[in-house]
Amino acid sequence: MFWSALPAGDSPTPRTSSLDEAQRTANDAAGWVEENWSIWLSNGLRIVLILVIAVAMRSLIRRAITKLIARMNRTAQAVDGTALGSLLVNAERRRQRSEAIGSVLRSVASFLIMGTAALTVLSVLKINLAPLLASAGVAGVAIGFGARNLVTDFLSGVFMILEDQYGVGDEIDAGVATGTVVEVGLRVTKLRGANGAIWYVRNGEVKRIGNLSQGWALAEVDVTLRYDEDLDRARTVIAAAGEELARQAPWTERIWEPVRVMGLDSVTLETVVVRVQAKAMPGHAADVERELRWRIKQALDAAGIRMGAASQGPEEDVPAPDLATAVAPPSVLGNPASPQSQATAPIPPGATLGK
Repeated sequence: MFWSALPAGDSPTPRTSSLDEAQRTANDAAGWVEENWSIWLSNGLRIVLILVIAVAMRSLIRRAITKLIARMNRTAQAVDGTALGSLLVNAERRRQRSEAIGSVLRSVASFLIMGTAALTVLSVLKINLAPLLASAGVAGVAIGFGARNLVTDFLSGVFMILEDQYGVGDEIDAGVATGTVVEVGLRVTKLRGANGAIWYVRNGEVKRIGNLSQGWALAEVDVTLRYDEDLDRARTVIAAAGEELARQAPWTERIWEPVRVMGLDSVTLETVVVRVQAKAMPGHAADVERELRWRIKQALDAAGIRMGAASQGPEEDVPAPDLATAVAPPSVLGNPASPQSQATAPIPPGATLGK
């Protein structure tokens, strides 16, 4: 084999070709960047502008909602404790209701604004939103089935608050529990029962609500009189006691209509029951009933009208029963030696009767 040296100009140059390839790649990259940098800059500025507008709108709307809720609370506190405030809901009830409504509005506003901004940014980046929206829909359905109780509680709480079905201080019958409303939330309502127990009732479990504190309440008092009393005079005395009570503070605000004597509710051989009614402020019916009983009792005692069943006094003595009437008279048959007793004795078997 013969070896021959090649000229220097004809030797392969792999390093030179690698450098040329790198240079072409760099030139292509630089050209691609030069062609697209304006698009990148434009898209970046649009994204920044979208985010700035979204954050600014979210901040302004949340601040406006907060100021509106604070103004509502100040108005409620201003009228609380006055004659106008007694006709309206109490300040704590309005505060909790307004705070709950404000929380819902702030959450909804933030979700709508930031969600719209996110979708707009994705569209600027040329991302196809159809698969993303389809996936979000499927995920929403799955979460809805998995957390349907939570969603039901939340939606029920929102509508209860918006419709003002009940509030703090109301006495309600929720079916599963009965008591005074202590706190109203979007998911749970807190009640205090008659024995002091705190009941946590999920809003989604409430199928019906009986509000005993809305509109007006009815105070009823039954007055038991003796059957022989003058009913017309008793009616006059009871009506006068009710009018006097309605003119005095604080009952003048708690009694909304004149006290009415409805008439006889029941009649027995010993007593008659007179029913008295008064339309009262919600939540104060029991107080009005207790005070009305007190005033009626004092007025009837002062007028000499007797209450309750007729009692037997010393002048109405009942003669003692005659004990002798309960004893049977003596009989000759009680003596076995008497002829009558012997005549009634049975005849022994085998005995013969004489002629």
